[in-house]
Amino acid sequence: MNIVLSGGGTAGHINPALALAEELTERGHKVYYAGTPQGVEARLVPEAGIPFTPFEATGFNRNHPSTIFRALRLIAASTRKAKAWFAEIKPDCVVVFGGYVCIPVGRAAEALGVPVLIHEQNSVMGMANKYLAKRAKQVALTYADAGAAVADQSKCVVTGNPVRKSMFTTTREEGRAYCQVPHDAVMLLIFGGSLGARHINTAVCRAKERILACENVYVRHITGPKEYETVVADLALTSEEAQRWQVVPYEDHMAQALVASDAAVSRAGASSLAEISALQIPALLVPFPYATADHQTANARSYVESGAAFLIPDNEVEGEEFVQTLLEIISHSKTREAMRTAAAAFGTQNAAAKLADLVEQACGKTVQALRFPPVNRVE
Repeated sequence: MNIVLSGGGTAGHINPALALAEELTERGHKVYYAGTPQGVEARLVPEAGIPFTPFEATGFNRNHPSTIFRALRLIAASTRKAKAWFAEIKPDCVVVFGGYVCIPVGRAAEALGVPVLIHEQNSVMGMANKYLAKRAKQVALTYADAGAAVADQSKCVVTGNPVRKSMFTTTREEGRAYCQVPHDAVMLLIFGGSLGARHINTAVCRAKERILACENVYVRHITGPKEYETVVADLALTSEEAQRWQVVPYEDHMAQALVASDAAVSRAGASSLAEISALQIPALLVPFPYATADHQTANARSYVESGAAFLIPDNEVEGEEFVQTLLEIISHSKTREAMRTAAAAFGTQNAAAKLADLVEQACGKTVQALRFPPVNRVE
């Protein structure tokens, strides 16, 4: 079967789509991807070996109502282009993951009778997914609470958030070799998303002496590109300290870094939480406070309540509680073991397979009813 995946804007939309693509490809299906030409998906998807077709789409500024006209024109043009593309590749199903690009792709699918499935990564449903959910065949959720936005609750299925297979096929030994960390050390991974997190960086820099005072603790600190030079200056590592505290601006091999870790300090974005959960990494979470509807705090809630993670609000991250909690995690193996046990209950490892099952079910029920017009490609 031919499956179109769509999502754009952030890695949080793209990573689960790529995880599903891996699962569907292994099952013998042909996968295509629709994204924006300027988004990170334009690089990540071709690198994964998936055919990529770009579509222009943008949001609008509520403070400048005139911007809505450009947004609507782009959506209309991209919808026409998507219809023509679908006439060529004849998809059996379209799966959208969020971002403005999903609107024209989803609308084109609806117009042609192609079933649309939605996957929502966060605890609060995004605008594009909420719009398309009204007519979607199925709505797959990471958190059940996100389904509150769907009028027909029978559509909602909790699958979890898919994680790429490299997270499971990379061994701890490979990760430790990549990070240059001894096999018997306790490794702390610090990251704030692809752009970094200033408050997290500041907090851990201030706690440097106390962290390094912990026996046999090694740190891999992913600062974000814009924060790198500031963090290096603030840490002022000696050559001896630099043997145990690695500072990098960006991590191209996140699977290796994660599987090597014994604990993590992280934001609470959907992809980060999925990876932390899948690998059962004890975590101290600092949700990004300006996320839409504070969804990162909502994302983290179930992990914290289960005992799989601790949470410190962003405006308190530079206080003593942050340091004490972090030291508790990295200094006590019993604490980490209890957190790993709690994380295992989320079953994130099976999310890609569950979502692929939904896709196959949708295709099997509706593939004969599709209505494709003659090919008339719009560039």
